Amino acid sequence: MVDLSTYRNIGIFAHVDAGKTTTTERILKLTGKIHKTGEVHDGEATTDFMEQEQERGITIQAAATSCEWDNHRLNIIDTPGHVDFTIEVYRSLKVLDGGIGVFCGSGGVEPQSETNWRYANDSKVARIIFVNKLDRIGADFLRVVKQIKEVLGANPVVMTLPIGIEDDFIGVVDLLTKKAWVWRSSDDPADYEIEDVPEDMHDIVDEWREKLIEAAVEQDDELLEQYLEGHEPSVDDLKRCIRKGTIALDFFPTYGGAAFKNKGIQNILNAVVDFLPDPTEVIPQPEIDLEGNETGGVAVVDPDLPLRALAFKIMDDRYGALTFTRIYSGTLKKGDNVLNTFTGKTERIGRIVEMHANTRIELSSAQAGDIIALLGMKNTRTGHTLADINNPATLEPMVFPDPVISVAIHPKDKAGTEKMGVALNKMVQEDPSFHVATDEDSGETLLKGMGELHLDIKVDILKRTHGVEVEMGKPQVAYRETITILIEDVYTHKKQSGGSGQYGKIEYRIEPAEKNAGYVFESKVTGGSVPREYWSAIEKAFKVCMDEGTLAGYPLLDVKFTLLDGAFHAVDSSALAFEIATKAAYRQSVPKAAPQLLEPIMRVDVYTPEDNVGDVIGDLNRRRGMIKSQEAGPTGVRVKADAPLADMFGYIGHLRTLTSGRGQFSMEFSHYSPCPQNVADEVIKEAQERKAAK
Repeated sequence: MVDLSTYRNIGIFAHVDAGKTTTTERILKLTGKIHKTGEVHDGEATTDFMEQEQERGITIQAAATSCEWDNHRLNIIDTPGHVDFTIEVYRSLKVLDGGIGVFCGSGGVEPQSETNWRYANDSKVARIIFVNKLDRIGADFLRVVKQIKEVLGANPVVMTLPIGIEDDFIGVVDLLTKKAWVWRSSDDPADYEIEDVPEDMHDIVDEWREKLIEAAVEQDDELLEQYLEGHEPSVDDLKRCIRKGTIALDFFPTYGGAAFKNKGIQNILNAVVDFLPDPTEVIPQPEIDLEGNETGGVAVVDPDLPLRALAFKIMDDRYGALTFTRIYSGTLKKGDNVLNTFTGKTERIGRIVEMHANTRIELSSAQAGDIIALLGMKNTRTGHTLADINNPATLEPMVFPDPVISVAIHPKDKAGTEKMGVALNKMVQEDPSFHVATDEDSGETLLKGMGELHLDIKVDILKRTHGVEVEMGKPQVAYRETITILIEDVYTHKKQSGGSGQYGKIEYRIEPAEKNAGYVFESKVTGGSVPREYWSAIEKAFKVCMDEGTLAGYPLLDVKFTLLDGAFHAVDSSALAFEIATKAAYRQSVPKAAPQLLEPIMRVDVYTPEDNVGDVIGDLNRRRGMIKSQEAGPTGVRVKADAPLADMFGYIGHLRTLTSGRGQFSMEFSHYSPCPQNVADEVIKEAQERKAAK
């Protein structure tokens, strides 16, 4: 059995363009996994192997690889930075034990950094911080450290200080050992020297080392006492305390460097080994029953326990579907039969492979702590648990956000229709944030996703990977509806047609529920006027109706339905009769409850040069944006706003025009908000026209 204490399952995450993929490339080069470094801007990075990634210079899907450093095995996942692909970060963090948060030395804490950091907090993933690009104009290591504290509310513990900055950046001082790591050349990461601290840095090194020691000794009462008495702890004691604090999420060891110039990567690798947890040191995954309730059991990382594994990503390639899987406990062998606890069916493990980006190494078995890919899994999807047939349990599943934008597509020729259906089915399995539906009115195929770029990439994949040429319609907004006033009403369904008839009477109240409550059902029936066995039929019928609102046919949000009273007939009443009564009651009462159209509001984060701030804010105001804050930085101004999605289509092109190509922005779903009347009227009119055309 492999010693699990030498395993590190880590992810690298950051804002677009902070240097995640470049950092991964340098790690692979240093650990001997690759011999030639590929650059993102040349489209040659190892983990950016999709054509779309190479062309656009961005990471779209998380890529897995593994390497060795200091007799430790590192399983690394390089994740996307663009907000439309946040799902990849979320599901990767779900199965990782540790992470490296990369921040740009000049850009600092950028919009997507916040989202990713929030996901990492939710998943309780221990992290180290790498402030990259310290060779850039406007780079300021300590300013970024301050931003991490203020913007993220995190507690960074500075482990290295930069020697020089911008063009003069040549290395870092390791505060633990008080030694300088200096790279004279930027071509070879292994070409460095360890020297004494530069003369002009003694004061700042002493100041920050003291802060480091104070943070570390708080993890050990005995060491703290000794330190207060004037005894400085040894480097080994400090490392032990820093490891303890990092795993407990009390603080985050923070390093500086320039990945592109090969400076500072060794320190990061040493920190991964020294401070990030091995699989046995993280909080075990909770086990749940089939209803989603926690059982109190946990999946302890141990190869000798029954199998518990989580499928976290499906990827289709020319050899078939790959199911990326994290094994939490037990072992898995080629040819084993395992139970998928979601479907209740057994699956046979065809092949087990270790992934290195898009190449693979065949394995005969894998064990607790491993991240591997399985071939031959027919019914396993993202979030499903694979367990021992004789000892089943389900791990906590993943929760994915609903799409906020849709676009209609149709193939350019009839031959493409069938191919498109097969291709879309595969793509939906790969990406849980991507949905496909058919518009009942027009019969068109609708693609639903997290943003314009998300859908753009999907259409590109249809064309290149699956050979299906499609035409796209205009992007459509995923509106919602709700009610605004309380209504009490009564409905009787009575039908007699010879023999036993149908009878169901309900007295009910519908009212707005609390925000984000969804659908709430309550029964206040006493004395058996509506027998208990019919309550669930009433509850389900109203819930089904909520999929289609009465204003424009969009789903209804946040409604409470209370069953007050009713009547039944001993012979003619049935669950079906009460179901029909409830559906008719919905159509009768929802229009009386002052229904209102809701639109998705996006959290918009814009970077703009100082000269263009006025134009950018004016443009956001014209798009019905509410400006939340402005924050000046060394390279420009960051403007935060809430804006309706309907007015943000094509914004990137407009922003580039306003800022002469220098502006950038990030946008993610925030909440639903009532539509202004003129917008609502337009949307309702369009919906009515579509219905009439049908």
